[in-house]
Amino acid sequence: MHVEQLELKQFRNIEQLQLNCHGELHLFVGPNAQGKTNILESLYTLAIGKSHRSRNHRELIQWNQSLSVLKARVMKENSIQRLEIRLTPQGKKVIRNGVEQRRLSEYIGSLTAVLFAPEDLSIVKGSPQVRRRFLDMELGQVSATYIHHLTQYNKLITHRNRFLKELGRKKIHDTVMLDVMDQQLIDLSTKVWIKRFTFVEQLSRWAREIHRSITQGCENLTLDYQPSISVKASMGPEELRKVMHQELGQMRDREIHRGVTLVGPHRDDFRLTAGGTDLHTYGSQGQQRTAALSLKLAEIELIYQETGTYPILLLDDVLSELDDFRKTHLLEAIRGKVQTFVTTTGLEGIDRETLERASIYQVHQGSISKQR
Repeated sequence: MHVEQLELKQFRNIEQLQLNCHGELHLFVGPNAQGKTNILESLYTLAIGKSHRSRNHRELIQWNQSLSVLKARVMKENSIQRLEIRLTPQGKKVIRNGVEQRRLSEYIGSLTAVLFAPEDLSIVKGSPQVRRRFLDMELGQVSATYIHHLTQYNKLITHRNRFLKELGRKKIHDTVMLDVMDQQLIDLSTKVWIKRFTFVEQLSRWAREIHRSITQGCENLTLDYQPSISVKASMGPEELRKVMHQELGQMRDREIHRGVTLVGPHRDDFRLTAGGTDLHTYGSQGQQRTAALSLKLAEIELIYQETGTYPILLLDDVLSELDDFRKTHLLEAIRGKVQTFVTTTGLEGIDRETLERASIYQVHQGSISKQR
């Protein structure tokens, strides 16, 4: 997969941009707060249909403007994909090859991307919510059905929580509707779990191999999915449904009292350990960085395994966060197979061979000029 051209109009602080992206490596250089990250954000938004930095798409539209347009021409498996996202205060349109896509799940997959930024250390040391979001965003790129089921699941949780609150305030006395919602919740939870179990198992396999290479065989990285209830990856669909049904029955009074759904995939987590050490709680900063790097490189291989094409890689000021050994491993791992877009405040510490094969751009107050 290769982005051949990127066009932006009134996106964040970028008034207008047309970038021809020939080549494997693109470096965007400049001080902080100039718009470097906005370029990577636009590419990621074109890939997954939404920003990784903001839940409100209105924030992506340039100040005092009513429209933002993102376009990319992508070479994928010897065919051209023309992608476009149009943002207005009223809503968002996603367009592929001139045709508006009614559902985001029909659009995602046209461009796949792996983003690695300093805040991705929070995947290891942050909250369960951060790790769930990581799973959902990455799994969604390789499975349109997962996006569809997860969207349905999240909507159901919102409706169910509202209904539980009404029951708790005694404004509703009939629980028949809750029984119906529970059956829907059991079905959707089962579908989400099956996808997540498989994804974590595959990601763990790739991450373990990459992590052993980075640590020169000194540590074994493991990923263990941790459901909020006693379901297991070894269970089949019927057994998963049975366990969820039992848990909902046991938790019903408590859920009505609390006014919130207490069991299901929205409360799950996954655990990373290396050499028997829980990295979330006890890992050193170096161990946490190595684990995060291993996960990101594993994502690349997993997307290739699932789709047959490598994603683009977006490195947002991450080289300064890695020591020379990890930086070298990262650059060697992607050389020759992944188109990469990098933001950095300076070129110090990047080896000459890498610089010679890169396109270099200067970024200043939202203006991008090619230096080489």
